[in-house]
Amino acid sequence: MDTSIISFGFRRARALVSLAAGLMVSLAAVTPAHAVLGGAPMTAPAGATVSNSVSHAAAVAGSAASASSASAFTVRTTTLAVGTVVNEYVGADGTVFGIAWQGPRIPDLPSLLGTYFPQYVQGIQNQRANGGGRGPVSVAGSALVVRSGGHMGAFVGQAYLPQALPAGVSASDIQ
Repeated sequence: MDTSIISFGFRRARALVSLAAGLMVSLAAVTPAHAVLGGAPMTAPAGATVSNSVSHAAAVAGSAASASSASAFTVRTTTLAVGTVVNEYVGADGTVFGIAWQGPRIPDLPSLLGTYFPQYVQGIQNQRANGGGRGPVSVAGSALVVRSGGHMGAFVGQAYLPQALPAGVSASDIQ
């Protein structure tokens, strides 16, 4: 019996198993982040790190900053495996009302924007149809605001729900 043929077959099978395992690890690394604007905070994808949440109290304009007149919210920071940092702004009810990002790649916007993604796409199409070429994106409506820009290796953006901003929180707080 020729052992070189068996040895070749074994090496080939081992190489295929190794390739399959590598492919699975690669796919896990590009798993999208699952924060849904208007929903629960993201489940950190494979390879991401989550920092401790930071709680804030936004004072309601025109009143003393007491516990009864402040709207609490939390900023949860997740650093994705590709280096992009995503800040989620979570209201006292546990709902994400704003998201901001910065880093070498734009995060998975369909996952981050959830059911608001079609409104975002429509806003971009309207911007392009009205003479807006390539470049920074600004979609502003009563239900959704998204601003995104940057260049290769350095992207920034924010998305928020104007009607869901807690009392005392402004768009400039989402960064």
